[in-house]
Amino acid sequence: MPAHVYVEDLHKHIGEEVTLKGWLYGKRSSGKLHFLQVRDGTGIVQCVAGKNDIGEEAFARADKLAQETSLTVDGVVREDKRSPLGVELHAKSFTVVAAPTQEYPISPKEHGNAFLMEHRHLWLRSKRQVAILRVRSEIIRAIRNYFDSRGFTLLDAPIFTPAACEGTSNLFEVNYFDAKAYLTQSGQLYGEAGAMALGKVYVFGPTFRAEKSKTRRHLTEFWMVEPEVAYLDLEGDMDLAEDFICEVVAQVVRNRRPELEILERDIAKLEQVRKPFPRIRYEEAIALLQKKGKDSKFGDDLGADEETAISEEFDRPVLIHRYPAEIKSFYMKRDPQDPKCALCVDVIAPEGYGEIIGGSQREDDLAVLEARLDEHKLPRENFEWYLDLRRYGSVPHAGFGLGIERTVAWLCGLHHVRETIPFPRLLEKITP
Repeated sequence: MPAHVYVEDLHKHIGEEVTLKGWLYGKRSSGKLHFLQVRDGTGIVQCVAGKNDIGEEAFARADKLAQETSLTVDGVVREDKRSPLGVELHAKSFTVVAAPTQEYPISPKEHGNAFLMEHRHLWLRSKRQVAILRVRSEIIRAIRNYFDSRGFTLLDAPIFTPAACEGTSNLFEVNYFDAKAYLTQSGQLYGEAGAMALGKVYVFGPTFRAEKSKTRRHLTEFWMVEPEVAYLDLEGDMDLAEDFICEVVAQVVRNRRPELEILERDIAKLEQVRKPFPRIRYEEAIALLQKKGKDSKFGDDLGADEETAISEEFDRPVLIHRYPAEIKSFYMKRDPQDPKCALCVDVIAPEGYGEIIGGSQREDDLAVLEARLDEHKLPRENFEWYLDLRRYGSVPHAGFGLGIERTVAWLCGLHHVRETIPFPRLLEKITP
């Protein structure tokens, strides 16, 4: 029996007879030849089926194969410089594993986003969506490689939490036996506990925000990676974020160039993502916006339009630090040199993709943190364990969170985050 070979590895088997297992993506015919486009998840290859090679009966059956028929093809790998893969498969025989029971709903014609989202489970099979998901997988691999190779320990934070950590207005409340619980907004607070035990940790998992937002940058369920480091200040946190982003982007460009080309991504712009990144204070960002005619003033948060306007001034991510403390979370330490500002940073991606990282130095003083909880009207009893981290050997520490979906959107050049995750959850979308 010929060896089963995946499409992405066919170039290693030129001249050999192999078995390809996949699905029919499309086909065309020319006289005594059928050209079958067969996909297997790693790529799409053209299988040339000649009447003299597979026989008249099989040739007639091939002419009637429907889109998304699952099949195996035995054939010889031939070099073909016209092919994006550099090869094609000359079929000797094929076997239908299963024929569709009805016409495949996603035909080669144009379909609207609403239709495609209703058929998301099938839309994932398209060349574009496969490319996006392979880039997403590479981003996640790069993230794990980065932290695992630098002495960080993976820490798994709970999904059920007793209280908010990023504001109380966007929590998903669930029944937890006889009590109320909430789906996590962030694993950060638990990451802080891990950093006090292990020094350097990262939390990686799904997070949930009940924001009633329909923008192209928001999902109700998304994934974040959140490193946390003991004995780290804001400057060190910004250094870590900068180095981390550079490494992730470089690995994606190095290993997923074919997928980026399928997505027609301008790879040259990604290759410009090198250290150092520009760093500006929040006040400088406000001044830049005012210069560009925006009605912005100190104390305003930066929304999507403002982030886009700022990103237009740079060819790589920009770090905006020291926002007003009053618009930031309770756990962020205030700048001792300028107490109206928090020791925090947002990383804004270029090309209008917005904030991809939010981070800060954490408040390590017990009395100050207790006062912050009161100011934010957060239930003290739910945070006693968090206060213990300051009672027993408190140290300066810092970390950040990077949103996977916004990063995928940026690196793939996508307009909307709904394509960045296999099954997106949106304000009015919880199926399939």
